[in-house]
Amino acid sequence: MQNNTFSTLFVGQNLIKLSAVDSTNNYLKKLASNSEPLPEGTVIMADHQYAGRGMQGNVWMAEAGKSLTFSLLLRPTFISAEQQFELNMLVSVAINNVLSKYLSDDLSIKWPNDVYVGNRKIGGVLIENVITGSHLKQSIIGIGLNVNQGEFEAELAGRPVSLAQILQQDVNLFVLLSELCSQIEQLYLKMKFGKSTNLRELYVSRLYRLHKIATYSKNGELFEGVIEGISHTGLLKIKPLDGETQEFGFKEVAFI
Repeated sequence: MQNNTFSTLFVGQNLIKLSAVDSTNNYLKKLASNSEPLPEGTVIMADHQYAGRGMQGNVWMAEAGKSLTFSLLLRPTFISAEQQFELNMLVSVAINNVLSKYLSDDLSIKWPNDVYVGNRKIGGVLIENVITGSHLKQSIIGIGLNVNQGEFEAELAGRPVSLAQILQQDVNLFVLLSELCSQIEQLYLKMKFGKSTNLRELYVSRLYRLHKIATYSKNGELFEGVIEGISHTGLLKIKPLDGETQEFGFKEVAFI
């Protein structure tokens, strides 16, 4: 356990810094599977993550020492398996709240939990849950944010963007990590103790393309529609211009 200056009760109080690792989520899963209990709120932070993962096995590329790549261990046993999307909303809103201190109103959440500035991706989240019975037993939350990276791979040109590119100055990674840990903890404790967080309303209000006509793809076929919100389990609700509202799970619809 490493001491730090985070003003939190438990999130980030056990902070493990690594110079390089394949994936902070993989590393944290291995630690959590050991016989000795790992404190809830443990954070694994890596300067370089050379095999970072995104949703559905996508690769997350980050320049060493320039981006914020970390994973967080939570034990949200108070969340039912059916309502596990609550955790996605919590983390997405927390990141959005922190970044809104740095960025303009162009900030949004691309369903389910990518972070966008305008039409460009600045961050992403990968949550891996362990379910026991009807409730979550353990959650490992991987977060990647483009912070001080100045260039991206050619094939990604025009898609990603970093904080430094927008602000024209570098941002302290450790300060940003501290702010994220604090915001996640605040929302997590409110949810745990049944206090109102307005999470669903906040999440939906910040959805990328909300109430805007845009093009999507379903089973390889293009259609125009409008995002109306999400279902009670987190499915994306899109109303095609020529039909009734449909609900989509992960990878069932593509943003064009």
